[in-house]
Amino acid sequence: MSDLPTSVRISEEGPREGFQFEKGFIATDRKIALIDALSQTGIDHIQIVSFVNPKLVPGMADADEVANRISRQPDVAYTALWLNGKGFERALAHGNELTLRGSIQLCTSEKFLKRNQNRTMEQQLAAQHTIVQMYKANGVPVERGSLMAAFGCNFEGDIPVERVVSLVGQILDVASAHDVTLDYVSLADTMAWATPRSIKRVVGALRERWPDLDIALHLHDTRGMAIANAFAGLEMGVTRFDSSVAGLGGCPFAGHQGAAGNVCTEDLVFMCHEMGIETGIDLDALIECARLAEDVVGHPLPGSVMKGGTLEK
Repeated sequence: MSDLPTSVRISEEGPREGFQFEKGFIATDRKIALIDALSQTGIDHIQIVSFVNPKLVPGMADADEVANRISRQPDVAYTALWLNGKGFERALAHGNELTLRGSIQLCTSEKFLKRNQNRTMEQQLAAQHTIVQMYKANGVPVERGSLMAAFGCNFEGDIPVERVVSLVGQILDVASAHDVTLDYVSLADTMAWATPRSIKRVVGALRERWPDLDIALHLHDTRGMAIANAFAGLEMGVTRFDSSVAGLGGCPFAGHQGAAGNVCTEDLVFMCHEMGIETGIDLDALIECARLAEDVVGHPLPGSVMKGGTLEK
């Protein structure tokens, strides 16, 4: 087990995670207001939209308009998610507005992959070679690998650690085949199967195989384990986390009605600060953003610190 890190990098995904998951209509202006408010908190990376089929994800029907209209801050990277070449081509049209970062993405669960992207694992692997070639042809850096359902799946159950290690190896092999060096590999607990024990088991196995591999965690909170899993990640020396302001969001294809968003940003920041771990984020400003997020979606959100407050008087 590593010593606790002195600082962490937190990537805010609430706008993308939340607005793709909310069932009701949310006005574009209100989405932009939340993104602009988050830009003033010290967060240096915000994932704002998904370039996906609006028939399948209607909350992203205004993705192009959102990307065009946010008030950009020079020290913030605004990024987008895409799942295939068509989505990437849409993102390219916003090359002046967005920070485009390529990813090599695999999934441990073929059943989930069929629901999420209508591909087999073999097709997904082949597609990664194709899209890396697209990234390189368009001058887009390939910065990370990403493994979906890294800790378990609602459709296939527990995922063997050996499969996770093998698939991370495939991600690194794809990168090597195209002379790409990844900055880090992100493990996504897409369907919230992780526990602190499995976080340590999986991260430990990867560290044993690749001691210098930088690992990020993308932790959903459907079973209430996200903050505990983040703590376990910190104990293992993980310094990169995705999170969602106020706990916004969820995965539309996860197969459970109670799907929740990523670990709540302000709760994660609060925990880190109380442990002496620097985030570079203004917690008070972030709490105001969490309250704004609740107002934008029009219903309570699960974040705790925005309700309970900090320990400062």
